[in-house]
Amino acid sequence: MALPSHCDVLVIGGGNAGFCAAISAVQSGAQKVIIIDKCPENWAGGNSYFTAGAFRTTHGGLEDLLPIVNNVDTATAQKIDMSPYTAADFTNDMERVTGKRTDRELSRVLVNDSNETVKWLAQNGVRFQLSFNRQAYEVNGRIKFWGGLALKTQDGGKGLIQDHLRTAQKLGIDVFFSTAAEKLATDPVTRAVTSVTAVHHGQVKVIKTNAVILAAGGFEANPRMRAQFLGPHWDTALVRGTPYNLGDCLEMAIRDVSAKQVGNWSGCHCVAWDANAPANAGDREISNEFTKSGYPLGIMVNRQGSRFVDEGSDLRNYTYAMVGRQILHQPGHVAFQIWDSRTISWLRKEEYRPEVVQHITASSISELAEKCAAEHGLEDKDQFERTIHEFNNAVYESQRLNDGQQWDPAVKDGLSTQSKACTLSIPKSNWALPIDQPPFLAVKVSAGITFTFGGLEVNPETAAVVSSTTNCEIPGLYCAGEMVGGLFYDNYPGGSGLTSGAVFGRRAGKAAATASTIAVR
Repeated sequence: MALPSHCDVLVIGGGNAGFCAAISAVQSGAQKVIIIDKCPENWAGGNSYFTAGAFRTTHGGLEDLLPIVNNVDTATAQKIDMSPYTAADFTNDMERVTGKRTDRELSRVLVNDSNETVKWLAQNGVRFQLSFNRQAYEVNGRIKFWGGLALKTQDGGKGLIQDHLRTAQKLGIDVFFSTAAEKLATDPVTRAVTSVTAVHHGQVKVIKTNAVILAAGGFEANPRMRAQFLGPHWDTALVRGTPYNLGDCLEMAIRDVSAKQVGNWSGCHCVAWDANAPANAGDREISNEFTKSGYPLGIMVNRQGSRFVDEGSDLRNYTYAMVGRQILHQPGHVAFQIWDSRTISWLRKEEYRPEVVQHITASSISELAEKCAAEHGLEDKDQFERTIHEFNNAVYESQRLNDGQQWDPAVKDGLSTQSKACTLSIPKSNWALPIDQPPFLAVKVSAGITFTFGGLEVNPETAAVVSSTTNCEIPGLYCAGEMVGGLFYDNYPGGSGLTSGAVFGRRAGKAAATASTIAVR
C-alpha cells in the first residue's frame, strides 16, 4: 500500500486516541483519513495496547452499563452492587487526586462526554465488559464494585486495539506503519498546517493535508527527556509500554509551529512493576500482567527493610499511578511487597501467578527475610523483621480497641495501624491486617512508567492546539491522548487516560473534519 501524497485528515499515532480521532473524522464527513505511526506493524497500538483496557465513565448504575457489556448474565447481575458514578463524583475525583490542579475546562469535557463516548465506542465495535477481575470483590456473597470504575475492554488493551483496527478497516482508514512524522509545515500567511514530512520505510515523503491530529504519546520511553523533565533517577525507570513514545512529536510541534506547552511536565503515571520485567519496553505477550497492584492488601518495604508508604491511603485505583514514583526513590529503585495467607488468595491471579512473577515464599518471617537477602538484594534482614513485628503490634492494638470492625477490601474500611495505644510514623490507613499467618509471600517490584503528564494546550471544545506566540488556535492542528497537557498532575483516577484519549480524540476528529471541509471549499 503506497503512502498517499495528500489526505483530508492526517492522524499521527495509532493508539486509542489516534483511532478514535480517525474514526470520528470519517463519521464527521472527512473523505480521506489516514493514520501514520513510526512503529512497525508488530508494535501496533501504542501504549493503549499495554493497558488493562479500563475506561472511567459516569453512569447511572448497573442498568446503565448492562446494554454495552457482554459478560453479565441474569444470575450474576442479581448479585452485583454498583452505585451510580455521577458527574460530581468524577469531577471530585479529578480535583482530589490532582490537588485541584486539573484544568477545569478539560476536566469538565472529559467528565461530561465520558458516558456518551464509551457508548459511541461500543457502537463502533469496542467490546466492553464489567471488570470483575480488577474492580470488584465478592464480599458476603455480593459482587461489590469499587473506586468508581467498572468498565474494561475485552482482552484489555490488546482487544481494544484489535477492535479499533477492525473498525478502521471497515471505514476505509488506512494505517501506515514504520512512518515517522518529522516536520510540520504551515502556510506563511494563514499559519494553517498544510503538510507533514514523514520518513516512510526509510524514504522521505511529504503528505499534504487539510488537518493534522497529533496523538503520538508522551516521552515516557525517552530516558534523556525523563531525566530532564521528571528529575533524577527517572532514566532508570522501567518502561511499561511501547518503546516508540520518545516525545519527538511533542518536540516537533513545539519547534515547528510554536505549540504552547502546559501541564505537569515533571509528573507521570508510574506503577509498581515487576522488577524482573524488560527495562526499555513492555512485553507484548505478558503486557499489563507485570503490574503489581496488590500492595493495599499487604505492606511494602524497601531494600533496607523499612516501610516507606501508606499502602492503604486510598482505594488502589486512586494510588497505583503514583506508587511507582515512591518506589523509584527508594534505595536501588526497588521494593518488596509482602502478604500472609490471609490475603494471598485475594491477589489478582493475572498479576501474581507464578508464571508471571517470581514468588519468594517462606513459612516464617525470618525465613522470608533470609531468602529476600540471599537471592533478591534485601540489605537489612533484621530491620525487615523489626518492621513486620512493629507493624503487627500496631495492628493488634488497633484491633483490640476496635473489636468487631470488619475487613472489607471493596471500601475504605478504616482498619488502621493507628490507635491511642500505638501509632506508626508511616500509618496504614485501611485494610491493615497482621502479617503473621504462614505461608508468607513476597515479590520484588520496581517502578514502571506508563505515560507522562506534560503536553500541549488545546481548546477543550475542539482539541485544537494553541500557539505560544499568538495564544490562538493553530489552524488545522489538533491533539489528543497523552499529548494533551493540563488534565493530570502527579496522579490520576484509574481508567481516565483511555477515556481522555477517546473523548478528545473524538472531538479532534470532528473538528478536523469540519476544518478539512472548509479548506476544500
